[in-house]
Amino acid sequence: MSFVFQAGDYPERPGCYLMKDDTGKILYVGKSKNLCSRLRSYFHQNHAHKKTKPWVEHIAAIEVVLVNNEAESLLLENNLIKIHKPPYNRALKRDNSGYAYLQLTDERFPRLDVCYRERRSTARATLRESTPGTASGIPRKRLGPFKSARFRNAMLEFAADHYGLRTCKTMPKQACLLYHINKCSGVCEGKISEEEYRERAQQAASLLENSGRQLIQAMTAKMENYSAALEFEKAANMLRHIQILEHLSDKQIVDRDGDYDQDVLYFQDSHVMIAKVQEGMLRDFELVELDQGRDAMAYDNFLLSRYQTDTPDELIVNTIGDAKRVHDSLRRRATRKIKITQPKRGLKYDLLQLCKSNYEYRINARSM
Repeated sequence: MSFVFQAGDYPERPGCYLMKDDTGKILYVGKSKNLCSRLRSYFHQNHAHKKTKPWVEHIAAIEVVLVNNEAESLLLENNLIKIHKPPYNRALKRDNSGYAYLQLTDERFPRLDVCYRERRSTARATLRESTPGTASGIPRKRLGPFKSARFRNAMLEFAADHYGLRTCKTMPKQACLLYHINKCSGVCEGKISEEEYRERAQQAASLLENSGRQLIQAMTAKMENYSAALEFEKAANMLRHIQILEHLSDKQIVDRDGDYDQDVLYFQDSHVMIAKVQEGMLRDFELVELDQGRDAMAYDNFLLSRYQTDTPDELIVNTIGDAKRVHDSLRRRATRKIKITQPKRGLKYDLLQLCKSNYEYRINARSM
């Protein structure tokens, strides 16, 4: 075996690993809440099992991507497998497998349904054109992804129970049992008007624009509004669903719903770590050595050189020298509007911190 595993080279942290052969081809993608322990098992235990022996013997390098928690490692692994389709990953290759979203259907009377996002970069324009609204004129907001089917099903129950959205794929002519147990509005039989049903669907869509803790906060605000209006039954119903979702939720930043692309750049000394985020989905980390120094001007020059023609919608950076000069120069060359952000808090700051963690790990690994 040409590859020699050294346990000290790998962190005891959650993340994903990409096993490659001597040509750089990705053989296998995996995840773990403890990368060092998981990788050790391939080399310090009997790996003669028929499922692992064919590819463990061909490993020439292992690339590691660090994340914040186990939920992120699960979601990132799912995405990386679908993007790269490694030959020795049998599960999660199909686009309709793995972790799903919820989205309002494109119907006259929309309902929440399970959907899977398109992960091919070539599908970007198609995706943007296909998701602006529904036949009812309500924006098609997606919620997710859900590593937990229980959480996803709890959201479906919430939409049906609180807003009365239908769950049937084909609308019946008469109200079914769900209407009689207050799990549906009975719009099929005209128990509420089409206008009122659309209003309820719009309220659900507005709430689903939030995600993670923001969703819980939005639901809590809605509950307080119900209480202030003396609608105590609705407030109690909302509280019950908040308690269910709080118990099941996990914070994650590696797979979010979005319709634009971002590059996250963490500059430090003579290198920059670049994280590519396509429509909310983290796809790749790349460590690049700078060849023009290690100060603010060198960082600005790198941005101007790297993004001469092909630019994402937004650059998220930890430092920049002359933001106006860089923005104006890129804007003149780019075919689309570009935004440069230097966040101090929030989701974009969290992405920068994840970029920093991966930067520090790879720099330290090089010095060993």
